[in-house]
Amino acid sequence: MKTTFIRRIAALIALILPFTISLACAQNGETFLQFEGKSGPGKGKKVVLISGDDEYRSEESMPMLAKILSEKYGFTTTVLFPIEPSTGDIVPSFQNNIPGLEHLKDADLMIMLIRFRDLPLDQMKHLEDYFKAGKPFIALRTSTHPFAIKDKDSPYFKWTYNSKFPGWEGGFGQQVVGETWVAHHGIHKSEGTRALVDGVDRDADHPILRGVDDIWAPTDVYSIKNLPASANVLLFGQSTAGMTAEAPLMYDKSIMPIAWTKEYSLEGGKSGTVFGSTLGSSLDFESEDMRRLILNASFWLLEMSDVITPELSVDIVGNYEPTMFGFDSFRKGMKVEDFK
Repeated sequence: MKTTFIRRIAALIALILPFTISLACAQNGETFLQFEGKSGPGKGKKVVLISGDDEYRSEESMPMLAKILSEKYGFTTTVLFPIEPSTGDIVPSFQNNIPGLEHLKDADLMIMLIRFRDLPLDQMKHLEDYFKAGKPFIALRTSTHPFAIKDKDSPYFKWTYNSKFPGWEGGFGQQVVGETWVAHHGIHKSEGTRALVDGVDRDADHPILRGVDDIWAPTDVYSIKNLPASANVLLFGQSTAGMTAEAPLMYDKSIMPIAWTKEYSLEGGKSGTVFGSTLGSSLDFESEDMRRLILNASFWLLEMSDVITPELSVDIVGNYEPTMFGFDSFRKGMKVEDFK
C-alpha cells in the first residue's frame, strides 16, 4: 500500500514538473528577465537585480549590469521590474507590483534600485525572508528610501522611509541601508557629483575600490546626516558646478559620503552586509569606474575579493543608450522582452 502511494506521488511529480519548468521558462521575458551564467568565477551563483524607481531609469541600468555579470563572469542573473498588471508594461511609477521576488529564495546576492514602493504582503515577505537570512545586497541611489507603506496595520509599515516607529526611525533605509531620504545636497538636474578618490580620510585600500580611479556622475549629491559611525565610508563626493565631467568642484559645499559598507540585521534574523551608494542613475553607469564599483562590490560581498583586479572588464554587453533621468521620462509601452 505504501509503495503504491509513493509510486502515485512520483508519477504526479513527473507529470507536474515539466509543466512547472515550462511555466517558469515562459515567464522569462514576460514578467522577469533571466540570463544564464556563462563561464567565469561567478558560475553557479545567482544574482537578483530589482528595478523600481520613478526617476533614475533603473529599468534600463539593471539589465545592463545583469548582462555584464552573466556574460563576463558567469553569474546567473534575474532582473525584476515594476509591472502594471493590466497591460504587462514596465511602468516605473506603478508602485504596487514587482513580480518575481520569489527568485530571492535561492539568490546569493541582490542589487536593488527602488523608491517608495508599497508592495503586496506576499512580495514584501520574499524581501523580508532574504534580509532575515542575512544575505548581502547592494542598495543604489533611491534605495535609501525604498518603501512607503500606506497601511498602518501592515507588519511592514515601520519600513516606511519616514517611520517614527521606535527602533525603526527612518524606516528600512536608515535602519538597514544606513540612511533614509534627507534632501538634495546638490541642485537637482543642475549639479553633478565628483567622487573624491584621493586625499580624503577613508578606506582607500578596500577591495571594492581596486581600479576605481575616476567617477563623475550627472546625478547630484544626496544629503547624508544619519549614517552610523559603524558604517565604513569608501567614497565621498563633492558637487560640481554643472552637469559635465569637466565642471569645476564646488568647494563652498561640504562633501558627503556617496559609497559605504555596513553590517545589518533584522530582528530574529542573521547579520549581513550591505554596500550602499547614493549614485546609480542610468546615466551614471556610462562611467566605466561606476560599473567597476558595482562589479567589485558584488565580488566582495560574495567573499570573492581574490577575484578583484583593476583589469576586470566592465565593457557593456550590447547597446546601452540610457535615458535622461526625470519623472515620467521612461519609455512608454516597454515590455520585459525589450531588454533581452
